Amino acid sequence: MVFISEDDQYLFGQGTHYEIYKKLGAHVTTQGDKSGVYFAVWAPNAKKVSVVGDFNGWNEEANPLTKLGDGGIYAGFVEDVSVGSLYKYVIFTQSGDILYKADPYANMAQFRPETASVVTDISGYLWSDEEWMEERKKTDIYKSPLAIYECHIGSWMKHPDGTVDGFYNYREFADRIVGYLKEMQYTHVELLGIAEHPFDGSWGYQVTGYYAPTSRYGTPEDFMYLINTLHKNKIGVILDWVPAHFPRDAHGLAEFDGTCLYEHPDKRLGEHPDWGTKIFNYSKNEVKNFLIANALYWLKEYHIDGLRVDAVASMLYLNYGKQDGQWVPNKYGGYENLDAIEFLKHLNSIIEKQGSGAMVIAEESTAWPNVTKSVEEGGLGFTFKWNMGWMHDFCEYMKLDPLFRKNNHYKMTFAMSYNNAEDYVLPLSHDEVVHLKCSMVQKMPGYTIDKYANLRAGYTYMFCHSGKKLLFMGQDFGQEREWSEARELDWYLLNEPLNRGMKNYVRDLLALYRKYPALYSIDNDWQGFEWINADDVDRSIYSFLRKDESGKNKILVVLNMTPVLREDYRVGICEAKKVKLLLNSDSTEYGGQGHLIPKEIPVEKIPCDFREYSISFDLPAYGAAVFLV
Repeated sequence: MVFISEDDQYLFGQGTHYEIYKKLGAHVTTQGDKSGVYFAVWAPNAKKVSVVGDFNGWNEEANPLTKLGDGGIYAGFVEDVSVGSLYKYVIFTQSGDILYKADPYANMAQFRPETASVVTDISGYLWSDEEWMEERKKTDIYKSPLAIYECHIGSWMKHPDGTVDGFYNYREFADRIVGYLKEMQYTHVELLGIAEHPFDGSWGYQVTGYYAPTSRYGTPEDFMYLINTLHKNKIGVILDWVPAHFPRDAHGLAEFDGTCLYEHPDKRLGEHPDWGTKIFNYSKNEVKNFLIANALYWLKEYHIDGLRVDAVASMLYLNYGKQDGQWVPNKYGGYENLDAIEFLKHLNSIIEKQGSGAMVIAEESTAWPNVTKSVEEGGLGFTFKWNMGWMHDFCEYMKLDPLFRKNNHYKMTFAMSYNNAEDYVLPLSHDEVVHLKCSMVQKMPGYTIDKYANLRAGYTYMFCHSGKKLLFMGQDFGQEREWSEARELDWYLLNEPLNRGMKNYVRDLLALYRKYPALYSIDNDWQGFEWINADDVDRSIYSFLRKDESGKNKILVVLNMTPVLREDYRVGICEAKKVKLLLNSDSTEYGGQGHLIPKEIPVEKIPCDFREYSISFDLPAYGAAVFLV
């Protein structure tokens, strides 16, 4: 049997073997009447390669691999090796060094701090999410609600069994997270740190096993159970994916065959000085193939609904995080990484052509143009882009003492001036609640009760503003400490009225968001958003409408960003009818002061805000009111 054909080698060399993970790596198979494992690894600059493991006593000479052609793939069949066996590749370099490397294409790895790869078989899981997968293909995600719960499994909740790490297994986690997500009405969960990584403190952003779900929480089959369970409960799954860089760990990709194989050999192009990591060499076909096939691997083999691509800006800019002399201009003298741009276009084009409805979301922190425009139109082809500008302005404004908010009023309106430039996700992610930035509630000014009132108003602005939504775990109930990967969220806070109220409020906000198409069906066009008054600077009040294509069931949002009760506050309305209150952030059930807003307010023929009609009501201090118009 020819396991790796000349066609396989050719396509891999061209960078277009999109299922190369079915060939490279360790695959349980038979040859003749012998059962065993076929091992294959790309190491073109090695002098020779062998495979070692618990099956041969880690003997470097016992199982040499054969070089196939000129492409640099070494392969061989080893009998009597089975699922669960530990292994590594031994790379004999041209300089005489002997390197022990984990398998770049391994589907499982040892539990850290051990670093061997583990033979496994991911083909046997019986999926039962066909209905979800078929529905996903037909769904227009741009016109659908997208409310993402960003979650780190290891610190979401610790197991009460008293183990050192306290990690829940993927299966146990599934049974617990599903109930929470359904109660809160999130549409998707985004999981941090799934691909295998050696150091917990990297949060999974320094990957050594791109094809292996981390063994911290169980086996690949356990991870499949998690995805399947979420899908059966109509919850989508997004993975953080890191094609921007990788760590220097000796068993990983760095200098894999004794040379800079996956990274660029020029340190100015191949290293991030700030992060101490290696940069992938996007000019090399086999490296691009490794990454694109990896993205497809998660989407196909694990039924993942989307990838959030980390640190895209660091890929696009040759001078990202670098001083003069630390980077090399492109052939035109510019700072654009032309190879990375081509790679991202290739990646997004291939995923789109699959027709599966999977998303690719860019964490891109600059004003790089056309990130979400199609490749055919000259864009990068991402489905969505994190709106980091919105996030920055929002956090900076909300941190201000209300006395100074009027001087920064337009921080909260600026994002709408460029909203139609991209298809955006509004992120309040893990990055905003670490490294002394404070948790979301502790960013807020004032006494404790003011902090929670501020945050309720802020979340109302976020969930009613144009753009899809992302909220990091814990921030929906007012987690007060910064996030740490080493401990669980402070669930005990739900015994406190303010935290219970915050959780209830975010739950009701999410329910409102999902119920009314006006809040999600037109996110990147002025047809879906209209300022009523963006200029009430002195009182720090904002009012706007959200609209859907039908023009019916408009949502009116009024936000008071000061601790002053505004009695008889008047808001302009176009239609002469009653408006219905949907949400009052100052209700006592949410931890508010209980200032009442009438359930229905008659529209009066009194001009206001350049409109013929208006309504008036008492707008609570730090209050948010949402109406159906």
